[in-house]
Formats: sequence, structure tokens, C-alpha cells
Amino acid sequence: MNKEEQVIDRFRNLFNKLLWLNKFKMEHALKECKPSEVHCIEYIGRHVDANVTKLAESFYMTRSAISKITKKLIEKGYIESYQKPDNKKEIYFRLTEQGKATYKVHEGLHKEFQERDKAVFEQVTEEQFDSMLSFVEKYSRHLDAEIKKLDLDMKSE
Repeated sequence: MNKEEQVIDRFRNLFNKLLWLNKFKMEHALKECKPSEVHCIEYIGRHVDANVTKLAESFYMTRSAISKITKKLIEKGYIESYQKPDNKKEIYFRLTEQGKATYKVHEGLHKEFQERDKAVFEQVTEEQFDSMLSFVEKYSRHLDAEIKKLDLDMKSE
């Protein structure tokens, strides 16, 4: 296995460990929501004027899939839709009180996980952080370009 393969393999392994380790607490604390619903609640809680298009772009999902998730969240009482007086065409979402409570629980769990992993991050130097962030940004820009190419290819078919 070459270095590139090792990096990808270790990223995947690290990500899977994080998911597995966090899954039980997340599922227990947020048992009334599916992970995709929690992610939508988180996005809406962090972004003003969230809409189907912004959510779809953020999660690399279709607008149709996001519409289904947001419809469920409205039915469950976590979010509500609204329109701006100057734009009756676009529909936006905001958290209800129930959605805000779920958002706070989710944020609290993230802080708990961050505290759990603090011992590792305290050992990382600024230079190491800068190097890791630089690599992740470079790789992310590459993947963005590949996604854009794929979108263009799919639209031309």
C-alpha cells in the first residue's frame, strides 16, 4: 500500500471509529430523530435563511431528498417554514422551540466528544495543525473540482 492509499485508509478508519464511538450516545440522546434529520437541524440552527437548495448543496444530496427530510421535520415539530415578504417564491426554514432544544443537545454532545479527545489535540503543535489543515483544504478543493466536473458531465447527458 503506497502512502496515498495509507492516508485514505487511515482517514476512513479514523472516521469510522469516530462514528462508531459517538453513535451510541447520539442515538440515545436523539432517539426521536434520524441522523440525517439531526444534521438538517444542526445546519438550520447554524445558518440564517436555510432552504432546500442550501441544505442539498451542503449535504451533497438531491433537493428531493432534502424536501422529504424537511417535510418530516416540520411534521415532527422541529422546524417551521417561512417566506420573506419580498420573496414569496422561496421557502426558508428555522428551528422551533423543540428544534432548538434538540440542537442544544446535539451541540452538547459535540462538546462532550471534543472534551474526550482533548488529550490528543493538546499534543499537536501549531505547525502540525497548519500542515493538516492545509492538506485537508487542498484535498477538499480537489474533490470540489471533481464534483463540479461530474455535475457538468451529468447535465450534458
